[in-house]
Amino acid sequence: MVDTQLRARGIRDPRVLGAMERIPRHEFVPPEERFRAYDDSPLAIGLGQTISQPYIVGYMSELLEVTSDHKVLEVGTGSGYQTAILATLARGVFTIDIHVSLIELARARLEAMGVRNVHFDLRDGHEGWPEFAPFDRIIVTAGAAFIPQPLVDQLAKSGRMTIPVGVGGNEQVIKLIVKQDAFRVDIHDTIPVRFVPLVQNPEES
Repeated sequence: MVDTQLRARGIRDPRVLGAMERIPRHEFVPPEERFRAYDDSPLAIGLGQTISQPYIVGYMSELLEVTSDHKVLEVGTGSGYQTAILATLARGVFTIDIHVSLIELARARLEAMGVRNVHFDLRDGHEGWPEFAPFDRIIVTAGAAFIPQPLVDQLAKSGRMTIPVGVGGNEQVIKLIVKQDAFRVDIHDTIPVRFVPLVQNPEES
């Protein structure tokens, strides 16, 4: 997977490649999908959600330029696979989702792997997790209709955020946001993608 789907398509960050070599993707998909776990495609994980294709996980992780002293906010825990990659790269990960069952399953998976630097919560992704801001890096793993201002506000100076933005599945693009200071944010369009939508109204716990 790493050689044919990541290195062959231009992913070069050795820390990202190393993390994706170490984290077993098949542990993050439903049993009936395990035979496809290393395919270059997203897979359904229930509740209308998916685990992103490996290339997209690697691409967004590389865009973030995460270092071992960074604190990262992940919007959209999902299966926990991207969470596990980030936890390998960063000092700490704060991950939020609107689905209780996905959070609990991801927590169990990461605990079983011995991952201890991840914090989970049930929250609306548009609002982020202000109690622990600022974050050095923010990644959004669902398609937003716009860039939520609270997430920009929670990004540290010189911080980077990746987020798919677009009004439809065929019109999304991953945007890289670099926060220069409190008054200036640079936004760069990268590649077209198709993510499930970023929605509100977290489930009751």
